[in-house]
Amino acid sequence: MLNKIRDLLNPTLEKVGTVFASTGVSANGWTCLSLGALTLAGIVYATRAFTAGFYLPVIGSLLLLIGGFFDIVDGSVARKTKQLSPKGSFLDSTGDRISESVIFIGIVVGNLAEPIWCMVALSLSLLVSYVRAKAESLGVDLAGLGVGERAERLLILAIVSVLPIANAMQWAVMLVSIIAAYTVIHRIVATSKKLSQSASRTSV
Repeated sequence: MLNKIRDLLNPTLEKVGTVFASTGVSANGWTCLSLGALTLAGIVYATRAFTAGFYLPVIGSLLLLIGGFFDIVDGSVARKTKQLSPKGSFLDSTGDRISESVIFIGIVVGNLAEPIWCMVALSLSLLVSYVRAKAESLGVDLAGLGVGERAERLLILAIVSVLPIANAMQWAVMLVSIIAAYTVIHRIVATSKKLSQSASRTSV
């Protein structure tokens, strides 16, 4: 869903790419910074187990937003500097999976949400990405399909988890699980239909 919004903001993102490209940091460098910020968010969440600081979830959520922003920057810089490459795509995708794992592990260690819900949220989040990767390997484009892509999941965790309500992180993790499950099902159905249509055309 946010990819569609991102398409509307392309002119602005091009300017962002120009500004951040001028720093001399490569697209892969911004990818590493994004991974670093998101990994640090997971670590901050985890430290909640060792101190009662109410501000830790807030700091963790702020780091989620920063890491998510850098994730947008790396793509903008890559397009601006013509650094788009299979290696960059691989690093970006792998970094995304690593950071998501660390974030949910941190939430569990920090006792910010029920472990079972964190396992469900992480599993479904990884499935969202896997289904798209597998579909695209079969020639089915699923870019932008579904409401629970990574950007949406990070935003939900960052915003809902700091709302002034009881067990805010628990609600955030549950909401991530729900939209991720919907997206997985949506993508499986869409891919199955497209593959069936392709098979029908081939057999005619």
